[in-house]
Amino acid sequence: MAKLSYYKNKNKSFYKLSHALGLILILVVTKLSHALGLVTLYWIIKNTITVGVIALVIIFQPELRKALEHLGRSKILTKKIFESEEEIENLVGEIATAAGDLSSTKTGALIIIEQETGLNDIVQSGIKIDAATSSALLENIFVENTPLHDGAAIIRKNRIIAAACVLPLTEQNVSNELGTRHRASIGITENSDAIAVVVSEETGTISLALNGRLTRNYTPERLKNVLIRLLNRNMNADTNMFKKVKTWLTKTKNK
Repeated sequence: MAKLSYYKNKNKSFYKLSHALGLILILVVTKLSHALGLVTLYWIIKNTITVGVIALVIIFQPELRKALEHLGRSKILTKKIFESEEEIENLVGEIATAAGDLSSTKTGALIIIEQETGLNDIVQSGIKIDAATSSALLENIFVENTPLHDGAAIIRKNRIIAAACVLPLTEQNVSNELGTRHRASIGITENSDAIAVVVSEETGTISLALNGRLTRNYTPERLKNVLIRLLNRNMNADTNMFKKVKTWLTKTKNK
């Protein structure tokens, strides 16, 4: 199954690359025909360029959609999310404790930490809470057969602002071992700079998703250390929107 997914992705990439190269070749021939005075050839090619542009948009539609979604959610200037390292450590401590407790009871959970990219549309899909983040509250949210346990809890700064939120699922070919929570964690981090923490209800495994990639088998202590490092990166950030989009596109290209 893994090998089949590999070849599917490889063929898809080759398909896009070959079409892109074909369109570039058409543009080059257009310039040459005009320079050499080949009027008929120039007229034919020029009138097909419009079709080529439309084809280009269709071929790269998923990438363009993701880039526009990210641009639309991004703020013009980066704001400091946390005021101090102590605030980060307190927040992360509560999340790591909750993840550890939920893991020990094999209670499924999906916790999203908002960063610079706004998640208001995701928040609107759930139930607003707006309460200080605590391990006890997070654990209660994900108790089975309660109104809030399905969906994701969204954390903004040091507060849980909503729960039971609906997230976009990834279109990647992922392992059959991964359930809806894991697919949703990858999906939200593909379209934003959010950090997703997942607890599997099947195995109790703690996972973390960032930039559309999922890493698994975290202990509460390791999760805490990684989250502190990630959140500390943005504490003193001061980049404009265009640099953020450029960085995001680079990360997407390198996947």
